[in-house]
Amino acid sequence: MKSTKRIAVGRYVVSDPEICHGQLTFLGTRILVESVLSYLADGRSIEWVLAEWPRLSRAAVQEAIQLAASALVKQYHKAA
Repeated sequence: MKSTKRIAVGRYVVSDPEICHGQLTFLGTRILVESVLSYLADGRSIEWVLAEWPRLSRAAVQEAIQLAASALVKQYHKAA
């Protein structure tokens, strides 16, 4: 069953079914975490991301990176 309430994944990362169809966004924005992580993976810097989305903080971007890394490690350990 889908949640009808906002879920705080971290301090800055949330999933809210009323915002961007429940995709992970940064709190108080419609900025997709996936988009930011994709730009970083493609070689853009955190400084570039912050210039493109001035509403984001460095702490929010760093939290998204840490959450992604933790999810990868957790998924890898499940598969092993």
